[in-house]
Amino acid sequence: MHLFSGLDQAQLGGIASKLAEREVSAGAVIFKRGDKPDGFYMVYKGKIKITVPHPEKEKGDRQLAILYPGDYFGEEALFENRNRSASVTAMDDCILLFISRPVFESLLTQYEKLKPNFQVSIKSRKLARSTNFKWLGKNEVIYFIARRHKIRLYQALVAPALALLIPIGLFAMWIITGAVTPGAVAGVALVIILGWGIWNYIDWSNDYYIVTNQRVIWLEKIVFLYDSRQEAPLGTILSVGVETDYLGRVFDFGNVIVRTFVGKLEFDHVDHPVQAADMIREYWERTKAITTRNQIDVMKDTIKQKLGMPVEKRPQVELSPLVVADEERISRTPFWVLALQNLFQLRIEDAGKVTYRKHWVVLLQQMWKPLALFIASVAFLIWRLYVLSTTEGIALIRRTDAGFRPDTLTATILVLFLPVGFWLWYEYTDWKNDTFLVSDDEIHDIDRKPFGKEERRSAQIENILSTAYTRGGLIAYLFNYGTVNISVGGTQMAFEDVMDPASVQADINRRRAKRIAKKNEDAGKEDRERFATWLAAYHQNINEFNAPAKPKTGDAGTTNPFAAASENLDDLPISDEGGDGDGAFGGGAEGIGE
Repeated sequence: MHLFSGLDQAQLGGIASKLAEREVSAGAVIFKRGDKPDGFYMVYKGKIKITVPHPEKEKGDRQLAILYPGDYFGEEALFENRNRSASVTAMDDCILLFISRPVFESLLTQYEKLKPNFQVSIKSRKLARSTNFKWLGKNEVIYFIARRHKIRLYQALVAPALALLIPIGLFAMWIITGAVTPGAVAGVALVIILGWGIWNYIDWSNDYYIVTNQRVIWLEKIVFLYDSRQEAPLGTILSVGVETDYLGRVFDFGNVIVRTFVGKLEFDHVDHPVQAADMIREYWERTKAITTRNQIDVMKDTIKQKLGMPVEKRPQVELSPLVVADEERISRTPFWVLALQNLFQLRIEDAGKVTYRKHWVVLLQQMWKPLALFIASVAFLIWRLYVLSTTEGIALIRRTDAGFRPDTLTATILVLFLPVGFWLWYEYTDWKNDTFLVSDDEIHDIDRKPFGKEERRSAQIENILSTAYTRGGLIAYLFNYGTVNISVGGTQMAFEDVMDPASVQADINRRRAKRIAKKNEDAGKEDRERFATWLAAYHQNINEFNAPAKPKTGDAGTTNPFAAASENLDDLPISDEGGDGDGAFGGGAEGIGE
């Protein structure tokens, strides 16, 4: 565990000897919110649920996290010398490893390396409780979460702090001279500079580096301008490293580099970088161990099936969650915006396949020219009809010597509607034909031009290595659309300008996880069946295999190769039916001679 990184074997042995093993039955409450802290717990077997009272009492308790073997709890109250802040309940029959409070405090004093390891964990848990990420799964646990080190915030605030000298000087000029203009300019400058400082603080606080029990995530957000979430499954990690400079070593911050198949996620200016890297490395190794254990379980189930034994139903793979609809945001969205979203059908689901189109804002950007020309033509037509109806001497249709003649301007506008209408149809069809399709097996990026060529890019969904989404610009932020970038092998695919890119990314990740789980289950199925058949045959005939060998019949010195099977010599293939008797042995001898 990362909590004990930096200790040698002798030190670990000393700590291990002080652990007390506790068995807890399913449903038992280990401690309640408000209890005095008795010690520190580690989960060796089973699952643990952590809850706090829900703000609305009628809703009962709110689940904070689910802990699995290798996780721990109870350290915060010991470090901060306060009562328990949450209730902890066993979900299964559990085995816990317990360190009493006096022993825990003595270990921290004895081994100085333990304290920063615990501090990183406590800081992560506090920050995780203060945030609310709706895209997390029900049983997805945040193991590590951090912002950039505060020194980055201080660096960002240096310029606004120095800029305060300007309004201070102007205020001094106002007081000395009594002139109104310097005071007014100073007030405006002060507001702008304070807004600048607040903006820098919010920008610093909106960036997060996260590691859960499923994935590594980098969240970056600039209010009203930019929003991005890059993530990669833990199983795609290749290495975890740390980079620091002199200032970072002095103040204990640095960069944690997480390298994956397709690049890297860089956790920039993180507190206690060595301890953070150890945490990430531990959960990465745990993911690999879980995969190996699942393969063993599948093999065991296959053998049980061959022997006719009952097979336990195993839990399904934990999928990345769908992004649930934000009812509060929907209630604030203008009705006309919701109507447009429904009118243009930006997301169509049919038989498990989901088709995404580009946002309707993109359609307006494409067709604003013909649309503006169409609106201007309609306005001019209305104006012309009004003029014709109110002015004597002119009419919509005039009678001449040659016959009836329509008003020239009106006829011109009506004829103009044909090319303008075609232009509008072309832009709409071009927008409608750009689709992004996600199924259980594949993803498709389809781009088809009206009367032109069609480009189709496809990839197997299990080959996706990482995903990221971005929302750039005020308009994209306000109307919630952006681009989902998908790394497949050495190539990149992009679902451009889709509505709610976070939910599109989550949908892709769910299907990818489900597909990989199915593929892993099917991989080697024939080999498992064959090996299970052999093992089942051995198990069913174990008494025969363990029986003492019978002595061979005949003389001890005989070299007759058929002595052991003398009782069945009549059944040996001496010759083919109707043959001359030479076939079997002749061919065999010739083969041996060769």
